[in-house]
Amino acid sequence: MQTEVTAVPRYLVVANQTLGGEHLVRHVRRLLAQGPCSLHVLVPATPPRDMAMWTEGEAHAVARERLRAALERLRGLGAEVDGEVGDPRPIEAINDVLLRGEAFDGIILSTLPPGLSRWLRLDLPHRVEAQFGLPVTHIVGAPEAVPSRPGRGA
Repeated sequence: MQTEVTAVPRYLVVANQTLGGEHLVRHVRRLLAQGPCSLHVLVPATPPRDMAMWTEGEAHAVARERLRAALERLRGLGAEVDGEVGDPRPIEAINDVLLRGEAFDGIILSTLPPGLSRWLRLDLPHRVEAQFGLPVTHIVGAPEAVPSRPGRGA
């Protein structure tokens, strides 16, 4: 008797300032309700929108802390998840992941609301779908607090 092996859907989750939001948790819960899936969280190391004076290293450290917290939270939901911090330019960060040959069934792009989101001003959801040929699910969340700046106290 032959057992049919079905591939678990794999999604690329791209977020930074909205990564810890309840909107993403609700979306992942909906995905998990449909069956097992795998997530790769990509956090472009973009500097926080409300801070003018951030070094690249500080932006990377903030992104790394957001990634750590998100992986813990999503694993707590029962999701199979891994992730990385990427290039500050989201298109380049996505391209870097896809160039490694990783296969995804879709991209989940989490942005700030219109008016606040640089990614929406760049028309990122449409550009990502057009450039990479993967379905994009765009979700909108509120900005989360910036973790303490490394080396600068709480």
